[in-house]
Amino acid sequence: MAVDPLLFKAGLLIAVVAILLTVTTVAGFLGRWGMRFRLVGISSFTALLALACLSFAISYEDRQVIAGAVNVPLVFDNGTGVIVAAPKESLPPEAIVPTLQQLALNQSRRPQSAANGLITVRLRQVEPTDEPGVSRPRPLGEAQLPLGGQLEDITVHVAQLPNG
Repeated sequence: MAVDPLLFKAGLLIAVVAILLTVTTVAGFLGRWGMRFRLVGISSFTALLALACLSFAISYEDRQVIAGAVNVPLVFDNGTGVIVAAPKESLPPEAIVPTLQQLALNQSRRPQSAANGLITVRLRQVEPTDEPGVSRPRPLGEAQLPLGGQLEDITVHVAQLPNG
């Protein structure tokens, strides 16, 4: 877990502003200023904003990049360990395995519950059929990785691709 330095610094600066606003709010209550209740809202919102920036800075993780992999959008995630991705354009056969590995690594670090302790990532290509407006998914492969696992823990199964 790496700390994002820019967000951490912004969180600290916002926290300093929240402390100054809190001091101003206390002064407003002691001096019976007319805007003292507005200051309560402003200072509490600023404190929450500081906490959000700091927590995101601490929990931030860079995405894993594997050579030869293609970035593919996720189209389904049931939250219990099954994830489906579908590339918009056809993938070259040599990019299927690294893409599955990259997807599995990036998804295994997310907090989710998997019944068997494995993340299953499926890669599918959507192909048009002879009927207009109808398409069908063609499986390209599947990868499984234990929650929090490493690259060497991934098992990849590549579907038999038709020649052509």
